This record gives sequence, structure tokens and C-alpha cells, in this order.
Amino acid sequence: MNQFLQSLSDLETINRAPGYFKFEQHSVAAHSFKVAEEAQFLGDVEEQAGNAVNWRLLYEKALNHDYTERFIGDIKTPVKYATPELRHMLADVEDSLTANFIHNEIPKQFQAAYTRRLGEGKDATLEGQILSVADKVDLLYESFGEIQKGNPEPVYTEIYRESLTTILKFQNMACVQYFLKEVLPELLSADFSDRQKLQSMTHDLLQNAEEK
Repeated sequence: MNQFLQSLSDLETINRAPGYFKFEQHSVAAHSFKVAEEAQFLGDVEEQAGNAVNWRLLYEKALNHDYTERFIGDIKTPVKYATPELRHMLADVEDSLTANFIHNEIPKQFQAAYTRRLGEGKDATLEGQILSVADKVDLLYESFGEIQKGNPEPVYTEIYRESLTTILKFQNMACVQYFLKEVLPELLSADFSDRQKLQSMTHDLLQNAEEK
């Protein structure tokens, strides 16, 4: 277990959105913590809507969802999703390296638990869907932070668009409906130079999602 515990520090040194100018750096470790907090909030909404949440599973998924990036790093979002084939290839590499790590470094009595924790968490379960939303909520906030600060890199607008587009795929979930109605409008009410442009883009994405 020493290798696993020691490797947690590695996640603090892996920066998100590599290769782009940014005013504020975000590490994979910080992202994992924020996603866990965001998933916790989204889980609260789902629970209040009458849906049963497996909290242990949700926390395990959220905290560990990007652990495998210690093997290959964080790849630029536009590149990572350039083609389905590339995404599948990267997933296969992560799966292989993760399986080898568990086999070689995790004691046998814990291997089943870490196979569950370090596997793909974004599945069809409620907890997997909450993770998918929470991951994109955090990416949306990261990109918004750069846009709000006046970062001239157009990639952050594209990341914002991609994040919200993915969130809208889960618009039937109670937590997404709450986020879109109560949280996102407050975010966009902040004072920043490109507010009108971002509000217009958001409005168009929401309208298109409603029409589908």
C-alpha cells in the first residue's frame, strides 16, 4: 500500500488543461477533491427528490475517478475527445496500467476494493451519472474562472461549451435541473467582460437541449 499512498502526492503535481496559458493552476488532486464535494451536493439534491443514493459508492467514484491520470497525465480535453477511437485507446492504456498496478502493488486482500475504486466510475448507475455531471460541473467552473479573469485563450470558451453540453445530456436528473435553474444563473450574473457572450451561448445551448 506504500506505493498507493505515496502516489497520492503525484496527483498534486499533475496540472489540469496542460499546454494552455491560465491564470490559476488546478491539480488533479484538487480537482478530485472538488468533484467529491460537487458530487456530494448533487447527491443531496437527488436524495431530496426521493432517489436512493449509495453514498459509499458515490464517494469512492468521485474521489478516485482521475487517479489513473498518474500513469498518463491529464491530456488536453479537445485532444482526449478528438475521436472515439482515440478515447477508447487511452481508456485501454489506463485500464491496463491500472490492472498491473493493482496486481503488483496492492495487497491481495484489498485488490477487489481497489479494482472497484480505480475502475471507470461513469457508468449507468445513479452514482455514475452523478459523477459524470460533477466532473463537468467542475470543468465548467474551471473554464469560467479563466473567462472571468479575461484569459484570451479561446479554448476555455470551448471547454465551457463542451462541459455544459455534456451536463445537458443528463437534464432529466433532479440534480441537473436544480443546477440549471438555481446555480448556473447566479454564476452568469457575475460581473465580467464577456458576460453577454457567455450568457448568449448558454441560452442557445439550453434552448437547443429543450427542443430535443
